[in-house]
Amino acid sequence: MAFTLPELPYAKDALAPHISAQTLEFHYGKHHAGYVKKLNAAIEGTDMADKSLEDIIKATAGDPEKSGVFNNAAQVWNHTFYWQCMKPGGGGKPTGALAKKIDAEFGSFDNFISELKSAAGGQFGSGWAWLVQDGDSLKVVKTPNAENPMTEGHKPLLTIDVWEHAYYLDYQNLRPNYIDTFLNNLVSWDFVSSNMA
Repeated sequence: MAFTLPELPYAKDALAPHISAQTLEFHYGKHHAGYVKKLNAAIEGTDMADKSLEDIIKATAGDPEKSGVFNNAAQVWNHTFYWQCMKPGGGGKPTGALAKKIDAEFGSFDNFISELKSAAGGQFGSGWAWLVQDGDSLKVVKTPNAENPMTEGHKPLLTIDVWEHAYYLDYQNLRPNYIDTFLNNLVSWDFVSSNMA
C-alpha cells in the first residue's frame, strides 16, 4: 500500500499573510511530497509496505540501518500533523478542558506559551517543538530532525515545525517572529483539543 500526499486542510493561500502561498508551494508541494515519494521507494517490496505510518515509525526508530525509512516516515507523519495544527484565523487561547489542563499543568497559559516558545526557539538546527500528553500529564518537548515523541510513548497534541523551510521565505532568519505568528494567528486549538485523550 503506497502512501499518498494528503490534501491540505485549506487552500495554499489561506494562511497568508502569516505563511505565504509560496512557502506552502515549497514546504508542502516539494518537501512533504518528497518525503512521501522517498518513503514509498524505501518500503516497496519490503515487510513494511503494508504497515501504518505509525507502525513504521515505531519499528524503525533508533535503528541506524533503517534511518532512511524512519526519517521519511516520520517526516510524512510530522508534516501531515503540522498542517492540521494551523487554520486561517487561528491563534488566541484554547477553551474548555484543554485550557483547564494547561493551567493546571503549567500554572498559566502564559507559562505554557513561554515554555513552548523556548523549546521552539531553542531547538538547535532543524526540528520540532511539541505539546504532548504523557499519561495524564502535559509536557512541552522538542525533537531534532525527523524525531517524533510517539517513539517515547508520548501522544502528540500540537507541533511547531522549526526546520528553516517552514519559515525562511517569509521570515528569513527570524525564527522567533515565525513562532510568535504561529501562536498568535495560526494555531488551531480545536485540533489540539481533539487530540487530547
